[in-house]
Amino acid sequence: MKLKICILLIALAAGMVSPARGQKKLRPDAFPPVETISKSGNKALTMASTPAEMAGWDRYPTYSTYLSMMRQWATDYPALCRLDTIGTSINGRLILSIELSSALNDSTLPEFFYSSTIHGDEITGFVMMLRLIDTLLSSYGQSERLTALLDGTHICINPLANPDGTYYGGNNSVQNARRYNARNIDLNRRYPDPFRNYSYSIPQENQLMINYMQRHHFSLSANLHGGAEVLNYPWDSFTSLERPHPDAEWWKALCRKCIDTLRTYPNGTFDDVEDSGFIAGGDWYVIGGGRQDYVNQALGCLEITMEISVDKQLSSNRLPEYWQFLAPMLITYMEAIHTLPTSVGIPAVTSEQLSAYPNPTTGQVLLSGIKENEKIEILDIQGHLLMQSQGATLDLSPLPQGIYLLRTADAIGKIIKR
Repeated sequence: MKLKICILLIALAAGMVSPARGQKKLRPDAFPPVETISKSGNKALTMASTPAEMAGWDRYPTYSTYLSMMRQWATDYPALCRLDTIGTSINGRLILSIELSSALNDSTLPEFFYSSTIHGDEITGFVMMLRLIDTLLSSYGQSERLTALLDGTHICINPLANPDGTYYGGNNSVQNARRYNARNIDLNRRYPDPFRNYSYSIPQENQLMINYMQRHHFSLSANLHGGAEVLNYPWDSFTSLERPHPDAEWWKALCRKCIDTLRTYPNGTFDDVEDSGFIAGGDWYVIGGGRQDYVNQALGCLEITMEISVDKQLSSNRLPEYWQFLAPMLITYMEAIHTLPTSVGIPAVTSEQLSAYPNPTTGQVLLSGIKENEKIEILDIQGHLLMQSQGATLDLSPLPQGIYLLRTADAIGKIIKR
């Protein structure tokens, strides 16, 4: 019986067996991992060997075509577009990001980040991000909505975070794309874990991504996956009963808005995991070392995981169909950067006048750089005053876990209570 149960669980994780009605579909990476290589004769994974062959958006690009497309956009739209290299993979392939804005050098604009295909075989998002770049650029001055987005936002898009996994079978095909990087590592299990001690080394691709995100000041981001259709908001490390994210209600409202946008299209169902189309990650399945929780906790950026296609390697002829219902949702999510909770974008220590240690804390905090007997206000993330204190010692023990603002007459900072 145990053997039968084990086989069933593995089959569910691989997508070989459908879950019973009302039962949550297992997270694609819940039972790490079942390698699936697309060799089905009825699945089209047609490749584009030139940028021109991507015109219909019904193909996957070869590696050289991908590079050419990214470089060509930077050449064709110099006032709106700038190409950046995050770094190189283990096998020397480029990890690229493209920056989009009508004011590329304006440091006051809020910064948004899309990244896709950290798992190399989850390639639907790869093409969706390429088409999103093209749409934003070609629509500037034509679409009032997208023009306003580029005028008021600094957008960065990394279409392919794990090129060695996607092009595992060679640069000219995604036929043998696989989940791992070149060193057989699941990159979405090897980010620094902000909640638990970890003994593993950080893979090269992840450290480069961390460095890149630290160079920017992203306040909202999303990481695109495949294998299910659901919006997965933080935390991944805990169930919502154990530890709800302090911005959980904001996340739910945004997810609901995105799903409502998507479901205006006949095929945009997103109901294979939850009828609502969204779920707290830990309520689906608890994982550690994931990118989402690291970005939320350590980098002060709100990030969600978007599982955008049940089939990890969507048949290329279905890519235009998925774009029709995913594109409005992707744009709606980007626009949410202008309606963030008040705490977002305030780093844990924001000025030389106010610093707190340790941060995160379990209760007792030492403050430095404040005036003698200066009043300190502690507020929730919506700006409501919770308590006041004086002096260099602050006790947050009476407060529940969450993110709080510290405010003096001269400075404001953010502190995390574990």
